[in-house]
Amino acid sequence: MPLPRYGVAAGTFHGFTRDPSHDFGHWYHGHLTLTTPEGPYHAALDVDSPDDNGVAYRVVDGLTTADVAAVRALPDGFHPLASTPASGALDYVRSPRLQDAAWLAAPAALARRLRRLVARPAPGAAAFGPDLLDRLAGPLPGRTFPWVPSDGDNALDVLQPYLRAANRIYVFGQRFDGGAGGPGVHDVHLNQGDPYGSQWWPDNGTWQDGAVVCEHPSGTVAVWQIKFDTQVLTTDDAGHPR
Repeated sequence: MPLPRYGVAAGTFHGFTRDPSHDFGHWYHGHLTLTTPEGPYHAALDVDSPDDNGVAYRVVDGLTTADVAAVRALPDGFHPLASTPASGALDYVRSPRLQDAAWLAAPAALARRLRRLVARPAPGAAAFGPDLLDRLAGPLPGRTFPWVPSDGDNALDVLQPYLRAANRIYVFGQRFDGGAGGPGVHDVHLNQGDPYGSQWWPDNGTWQDGAVVCEHPSGTVAVWQIKFDTQVLTTDDAGHPR
C-alpha cells in the first residue's frame, strides 16, 4: 500500500550531521534535525548505498514561497498530507514546479520510456540513473535541473548551504516514532517507480514523494530531491513503472 504516514515536518534548522565514513551501516545518511514545537524532529536522508545500485540527487531552485503556499500556511511540526496535488504533497513526476522546461521534459520522458522498453532490466537492476539527457541539461538554456550521480557526500555538500541559509525548512516523507530519540521523517526520496518484484513495489504511489525544501529570507525556495537508480520517472496512476 502507499505510504500510510506520509506528510511534512516544518521547522527551523537545528543541526546537521553525517554518518561516520567508516561506520554507516546499510545506507549512508545525512541527519537533519529541525526545531519544532513538538521538540526536535529528525530526518534521515539516504544518499548512497553499499552496493552498485546507485543514487542520484537533484536541486530545483529559483522557486518562490508561492510555489509552496499550501505547506507554508501550516504551523511548525509534522502534518499528514493527503496524496493529492491540493494538499501540498510532492510528486517528482507530476508536480509542475519540479519539471524541466516543457521543451526538454517531453522528449526526456519519451526517451526514458523507450529506454525502459528496450532495456527490460531485471528487478532491482541499476538501470535508471543519470543519463545523457542529464549530462546535457546543465549547459542547455532554459529551466533545466539535471540528476547528478551521488557518492553520498556530494549530495550532502550541495544541500548543506541551503539548510544553513534557510529561515524555514520542510521535510517531506513518512513519519516515524523514534522512542527516546524522538520522532522523525524517513523515506525522504522518490516513493514511486520501484520495479515489479522488488520489496518496495507495494509502497509505490503518486503524490507521496520525499524531499527537503528550504525557504530563504529573500522569498526564494529550493527543493533537494533524491532517487535510487532502480526507480523510474515514468509511472502510471498507481505510481508503478509504465
